[in-house]
Amino acid sequence: MVVAIDGPAGAGKSTVARKLAEALGFSYLDSGAMYRALALSLLERGGSAAERAREVEIRLGERVTLDGRDVTEAIREPRVSEAASRIATDKGVRAAMVEKQRALMGEGGWVAEGRDIGTVVKPDAQLKIYLTASPEQRAQRRAADLGAADWRVVLRDQTLRDQQDAERAHSPLRPAPDAIELDSTDRPVEDVVTQIVRLVRDLRSGA
Repeated sequence: MVVAIDGPAGAGKSTVARKLAEALGFSYLDSGAMYRALALSLLERGGSAAERAREVEIRLGERVTLDGRDVTEAIREPRVSEAASRIATDKGVRAAMVEKQRALMGEGGWVAEGRDIGTVVKPDAQLKIYLTASPEQRAQRRAADLGAADWRVVLRDQTLRDQQDAERAHSPLRPAPDAIELDSTDRPVEDVVTQIVRLVRDLRSGA
């Protein structure tokens, strides 16, 4: 079974997905970490993004490894996140990453989060969630994650990224037609996770 969680930056996807995977006993796939790992490789070595996307070996779990090297912390640097946003618009990169993600989710239970899991990577996922939150709260969360002093600066950058994600030619950010939209504004993570666990159990029981 695959639970797909899509949504914009700062909506709480990573936190919710990790806790949901733990609650269900599923594996967790962080698609954003894959793009960041690729971006780090390109920043370090240069070259063609699409070719590198096909070549690199990225492993996910408690730690993220790139060609056998632990890059868990390195991929969270702002310069890497910015580079990841740029290469994510490349059609060749996305095709290679989608192939890798589908291969990972070939069997077993998965909670996968990103921006196009339910629309492109796994449109046949049994449960699709589109997680969002108010722009202000998303910016505040991102500012806290990045250690930024002023969340209003993050909000400005976030607004631009939201527009780019929604308008990009390949895999634009949007809810899948059959996705359940959840707003995490002012909601504890545990509350959101509990709601999704209930949805999974309802699916399994045929309710």
